[in-house]
Amino acid sequence: MIKRLTLRGLATWIVMITLLAAFPVQGQESGVTAEAVGQANLRETTDVNSALVGQITAGTRYPVVGRSQFYPWVLLGDPASAAPVGWVYVDLVNVSGDINQVPFSTLVVGSLPTATATATAGDPVSITAAPTFTLDVTVNGVALPTPTETPGSAVMGTVTGEINIRFGPGVEYPRVGVGKTGDRYEIIARHSQLPWLEIRYPDAPTGAGWVANDLLDIEGDVFSLPIITQMVFNLPTLTPTQSVIQSSLRLDGTPAPLNPAFAALGGQLWQMMLDGGFDPATSKLGALFLLDLQTGEALSFGDDVAYSGMSINKIGILATLYGQLNGPPDINQAITIADTMICSENTRTNEMLSIIGGGDPYQGAQEVTMFMRRMGLTNSFIVTPFLIDPNNVPTPPFAIIPPTTQADKTITEPDAWNQMTVSDLGWLLGEIYQCAYDESGLLLDTFPGAYTPQECRQMLNVMTHNHIGALIEAGVPAGIPVAHKHGWIPDTHGDAGLVFTPGGDYVLVVALHNPTWLDFSESFPLVGEISRAVYNYYNPTAPLSEIRHDPVPETCDLFGDPLIDDIAAGR
Repeated sequence: MIKRLTLRGLATWIVMITLLAAFPVQGQESGVTAEAVGQANLRETTDVNSALVGQITAGTRYPVVGRSQFYPWVLLGDPASAAPVGWVYVDLVNVSGDINQVPFSTLVVGSLPTATATATAGDPVSITAAPTFTLDVTVNGVALPTPTETPGSAVMGTVTGEINIRFGPGVEYPRVGVGKTGDRYEIIARHSQLPWLEIRYPDAPTGAGWVANDLLDIEGDVFSLPIITQMVFNLPTLTPTQSVIQSSLRLDGTPAPLNPAFAALGGQLWQMMLDGGFDPATSKLGALFLLDLQTGEALSFGDDVAYSGMSINKIGILATLYGQLNGPPDINQAITIADTMICSENTRTNEMLSIIGGGDPYQGAQEVTMFMRRMGLTNSFIVTPFLIDPNNVPTPPFAIIPPTTQADKTITEPDAWNQMTVSDLGWLLGEIYQCAYDESGLLLDTFPGAYTPQECRQMLNVMTHNHIGALIEAGVPAGIPVAHKHGWIPDTHGDAGLVFTPGGDYVLVVALHNPTWLDFSESFPLVGEISRAVYNYYNPTAPLSEIRHDPVPETCDLFGDPLIDDIAAGR
């Protein structure tokens, strides 16, 4: 009885019996055998790029009929006839016996073609093409069972957490991308000696990247994949990409070209951010803005990303309030201003919003947002009062919706009602400085008659009394005035300050983000070191040797502080 079979891949042992005459048998008497560790590919020669001629699986031992003199590959034979069936990398099989008894071989096993034939035991098989073939076979008059053909399918890997995708199989290779939780990639190969998998990754220079095995949930049989034995992966020469350091346009739209030394400082700060583990290619990232108040040069990176405004946005609240005052604040307003900008009390902040909004803090928030927009600072806004009671989160009335911005709100998942970018807050500080000391600038031009240089100086004076001993303050010597507003929430920390130094004044804004929780032990030292690098750039003859480690005050009490009288007196 004749029965038709459809076989996939390598010819089965039945076919190999008929091919016996075509191959010389080597090492048949050595007694050395090999069994697959799971599943292994057989190839025509000792090269992972050579043609795939079949596969073997655990449970069957194959005679080792040859071995390479130069490479860790062995030639396997058919279990029944010992006819050579293909080469396999030695790490993919368990070898039994003395491999030194197996003769060297350079045999190239041809890729078995598709065969269409009708045969009974002893009949030759006619070879016509490759690698899927149809046979009608009986052995001793008994029809063999028809196997079920399994269609080929890709092996896939799903990312279980944020991971680096690298150019080669090891952490020493450069990153070519980042995989996020839930991303799925086709796995195209595995390394023979290292626990790494090659995935299809079109964004890489070669279209592929490497991921450590245990970082993926794998669907499919990785042992069916090609094996890569290469140990050195040289990154090709790439076309230079645009620098992440950007020259920021002034608010009036005029460019501020960077001199080489200032641009190099930006590169140094960028590298410090990366070395600190804050990388914009990941969900743990940072942004920075630096403005030279003498030359007008400004650089930034990450200013296209929205961060939660935290208490840093209180700078905008302060500026909006002073634009409404027709004279010095009264004593109650002075207390409110000081507690808001120095003690960062949210209750006082909401009182400030109420003053701005004519008794309505929501309207006050709208006024602050409109002030920022009229200044051209369109990526920063406040929609609601600040949180006082975690069980009573303020939400805007139905008619109030957050404004549209151009900043990326995806990666940091910022507060929906309170957002900022580093460049917006940096330019605002720069405009307050220009108003205060040059008696000119966009603040005075945009709101004619609303501000005086004395009011701008008073705003900066208030912020110079904000002493926390950390962040930007930690990177400058004691006694150097820093007019700043800090802020932090569980996943984001930042500081925006104007620093007055002997070698020149500048604005520095830094924001750092890590999903869910950002540890102060990471953020405080990094911002301090960035601040120190900038200070030393401006003061090379009297550099600060290390950041200061002053304790952050646990409480803030301004009762009886002469600052209150200074604010009320307009000083």
